[in-house]
Parts: sequence; C-alpha cells; structure tokens
Amino acid sequence: MPELPEVASLAEFLRERAVGRTILAVDVVAFQALKTFDPPISALGGLTVTGVARHGKFLDLDCDGLHLIIHLARAGWLRWKDDLSGAKPVRPGKGPLAVRVRLAPDEEGLAPGFELTEAGTQKRLAVYVTKDPDSVPGIAALGPDPLADSFTAEVLKGIVGGSRTQIKGLLRDQKVIAGIGNAYSDEVLHVAKMSPFKIAATLTDAQVDDLHEAIVTTLRDAVERARGLAAKDLKAEKKSGLRVHNRAGQPCDVCGDTIREVSFADSALQYCPTCQTGGKPLADRRLSRLLK
Repeated sequence: MPELPEVASLAEFLRERAVGRTILAVDVVAFQALKTFDPPISALGGLTVTGVARHGKFLDLDCDGLHLIIHLARAGWLRWKDDLSGAKPVRPGKGPLAVRVRLAPDEEGLAPGFELTEAGTQKRLAVYVTKDPDSVPGIAALGPDPLADSFTAEVLKGIVGGSRTQIKGLLRDQKVIAGIGNAYSDEVLHVAKMSPFKIAATLTDAQVDDLHEAIVTTLRDAVERARGLAAKDLKAEKKSGLRVHNRAGQPCDVCGDTIREVSFADSALQYCPTCQTGGKPLADRRLSRLLK
C-alpha cells in the first residue's frame, strides 16, 4: 500500500511533469473508482493543472480550482506515460486499468499523462472531483500530518494519553495520525524499540519522545530516499529501505535476531523480538498477549 513517503514522492513527481499542462480528458474505466458525480469528471477537460498536494495518503491535483483527488488504497498505483496519443480504449472490466488522465500534446506532439491501476479483486481505489478537498470524508477526518512542524512530541503525548489501543493500531489509524500504514508502522516501532502490542496509554513520557523521534526520522528518511525517483521506481525503493516489514525469517540488521511475524485476517506485522519485546515472541493476535 502506498503510504506517506510514496504519496509525497508521487506528488513531487507530478509537480515536475503535470503542473502547467492542460488536461485533455479523464477516461474512467473502472466506474466504481469514481466516488463523486457533481461536478462531473468531464469538467476537468480543458483545465490546467496548477498544483499538486498531499493530504495523508491522498493525492490532490488542483486544476484551476477544481480538485482531482486520488486515493490509491491497498493495491493501486500511478503510472506515468510520456505519450498517450496512441493509447487504445479499454473496456470496463478488462485488466487493472481504472482511470486514464490524458494531457494536451506538447510542442513535440507527445501527449503525456498517467494511468491509475489497481491489482487484485478488492477494488478500493478512489477518485473524487470536488471544489473543496475537505469535502472528501477521508480527508476531512485526517489526524495531524506527522511531517508538519506542528506535530510535536507534546501533540503525540496528547494522542496516546488515555488510549487503550495497541500502539500498532493507533499508528495506522488515519483519524489519529495521517499517512502511516502497515509497513511504516512496523518500521517506526522497530526504530523506537517498542512492541506493536503495547497499549498506548502505558507509554512513559520518555517512550513517547522516542516514538515521536522514530516517526519523524523514519518518514523523513523514506521521503528523502524516494526524492527524485520516477514513479515506476518507488515500489522497489520502498522495499529496499524496509528493515523489518515483509522480512520475516531474515536477520535483523540491528541485532541479528530473526524477524518474526504475526498474521491477521487480511494483513500481517513483522518485528524483532530482541529489539522490541525483550526477546519474547509475540502470541497470535487472537490471544492479544505475550507468550509466557
């Protein structure tokens, strides 16, 4: 799933390539992806992309005041095309293509643009056309951005204080903190040397300070690694930079212990017992406790 660092890099990528260009047309192939009908998506035709922003995991293309909002969900991706002039029409229901955004031809006659694709059967990629990004429910409900200057350790203390949620789940909750998903929550907790099952309210002030530092440094480092990369290279960069997520069975780069995994119905977390749980393997999530 694209998380804050990848979405931030995609936003920067689009600023360099799409801003200043006129939208020729937006072709919707997977109709379930379009979540709004007024204004119609056809209203984007003829408008100029004037800016690209990020809200948590949402991409926001400002088109002369009308916003094309994109959420890539778990299996979605953005694929840039230098020339879509010869792209063939795609029938709904055929392949992973969900949306195609075609930009007006440049001086060389090339018509660039990008395609939104989604793999798998769970189709959750979402596209909105709106005059106000805050009208999108997912954006309106977002918690603070962890890379904003206003996201201080004191703010985090207010978030965790009194919460009986396990810290892994709290970090992933977009209404609590915007932009962190399954992968980077694993990475943050490894850096903070903290069990993913630890109850948020039990953190000491010192532990919250360490967690805040881990959140900010982990995300900033990931953003910097992705900076300047083409959209097609971001997935490989993310995978190569992960220290525990999706590395079950491999040695921890910090201590050499074997990275372990806890599986859920539709996801899994990875952690290092030596670094995070005092050497004890975590129980199955259904038990919600450490093995004794």
